[in-house]
Amino acid sequence: MSTRIARPRAALRKAPRQARSKAMVDAIVEAAARILATGGAAGFSTNQVAQAAGVGIGSLYQYFPDKHAIVEAIRRQHLDEVLAALRAASACRGAPRTCAETLVDGLVAVHAGKPGLHRALLELAPAHAAGAQAADGFEQAYADAYVEVVKALRGRQSATRAQAMALVLSGAVEGAIHAAARAGLVASAAFRRQLVDLVMAYLVRERKPATR
Repeated sequence: MSTRIARPRAALRKAPRQARSKAMVDAIVEAAARILATGGAAGFSTNQVAQAAGVGIGSLYQYFPDKHAIVEAIRRQHLDEVLAALRAASACRGAPRTCAETLVDGLVAVHAGKPGLHRALLELAPAHAAGAQAADGFEQAYADAYVEVVKALRGRQSATRAQAMALVLSGAVEGAIHAAARAGLVASAAFRRQLVDLVMAYLVRERKPATR
């Protein structure tokens, strides 16, 4: 089952077509993400982003009508990265612990380095219908992706059981990673090991000793 979501373009005034304009849009989004990660939502402005990206404010407004559109571009990028990490884990065909490590390492990589970004994105809720639709589409894709992770690590389950296990797993992993990110511990080797152990304990069946 595909977990890719539609990416509506309503947040942009126009889509960049040339390599130069694409690079500029990428620079704007990256600069805005750095600002939100370090300074949070308070005082976040288009002037601040343009200066950090090294572009004129007029150039920024060619593609982004306001700061909310920039935030929406960051949000979509983050959601795509989360889904990519989940898809990589569900496609794992190695040993169970290797697959659990793929899941944890992928999600940790998405959140490491910018612990303040997720908190800022939560504070800046989608400002328009396109943003809300993207978030809704992500929630379904996210749920579907975790179901595939459960199947990859646990084996075939009934649809109802797989969905329930996916809900529990996603809540546990997401909650732990966000808490660790807020505490500045998401890149800790000890945290990684504990989270991998959690996934293994929940999903991977232990072999029962043979009866004599």
